[in-house]
Amino acid sequence: MSGDVTMRQVGRQRHLPLPQDGEAMSPEVVHRVAVIGTGMIGTSVALALRAAGTGVTLSDRDPDAVAAAVRMGAGTARRPGDPPADVVVIATPPSTVAEVLKQAQARGLGSVYTDVASTKAGVVADAARAGCDLARYVPGHPLAGRELAGPAAANAGLFAGRPWLLCPHPATELGAVRSAMQVIRACRAVPRLLTADTHDRVVAAVSHAPHVVSAALAARFTTADDTTLELAGRGLHDTTRIAHGPPGLWTDIVRGNAGAVATVLEAVVDDLASVAADLRSAAATGLRDAATADLATLTDLLSRGNRGRARIKAAKAAPRPADHPAPVSYTQ
Repeated sequence: MSGDVTMRQVGRQRHLPLPQDGEAMSPEVVHRVAVIGTGMIGTSVALALRAAGTGVTLSDRDPDAVAAAVRMGAGTARRPGDPPADVVVIATPPSTVAEVLKQAQARGLGSVYTDVASTKAGVVADAARAGCDLARYVPGHPLAGRELAGPAAANAGLFAGRPWLLCPHPATELGAVRSAMQVIRACRAVPRLLTADTHDRVVAAVSHAPHVVSAALAARFTTADDTTLELAGRGLHDTTRIAHGPPGLWTDIVRGNAGAVATVLEAVVDDLASVAADLRSAAATGLRDAATADLATLTDLLSRGNRGRARIKAAKAAPRPADHPAPVSYTQ
């Protein structure tokens, strides 16, 4: 993928010394991680790190969420006298990341900072405008989640085998990226480096637009009669499952990637509008003629759907791409 970034490129951005080809890079050692935000993702990160033997402190503006995460074994509540963490993971909504990062860096909560927000270009731009230290900030996004929210929905195995994207800014230091990779691997995820713009284009297609489409389909059933609902089968349940996500959070996510999501949705709408127009035209001819209508637009869409689904399945079954050349140990 043209938006992929290698560790060697990250090093060149900062003019840092890199090993010769084949020479091992010494891993950054991460003993203590501070997680800010104890929702489903933040608590899942904390649980995975604790399972790997990493010390974790937790904080959230909601003390009840922190208490729930502590009861689950995700770590201990952060106290004012706690030493700085090796890595601070910011697990708050995308629109809040820059301000949380700015405050955390001002308080010296850690050495390296990363986040799990599902949009990247806007978050990085906000952080730059806020005057954050981008050298020690590694924008990140694990491609894993559930349609549920809150610490009670957290799972230590949520990230196992899943891609965890990192989108280093040109100012990001190589050592900071290595430390972020240590956290990713402690969560048993697969680190991958992308540019922020590539990240946003990709997640618009594979996550953000599908969520909106799922919600649009599910919304058809807010006024459905009981018989229709009782007869709903697995296909409908599968295609509307992700529509259960928290509306406030998803509004924040999609707002932060508005242009890329709109591009995908416009293409979907064009396909559906063309099919609907053909179906309406066929229906207007009467039942007998409708039964023999060509409906080439529908056939074409269904055929492309089959091909697209086959590519999705093949990509999932294919061996995962080799880790980028950063020989840091991986524990997730």
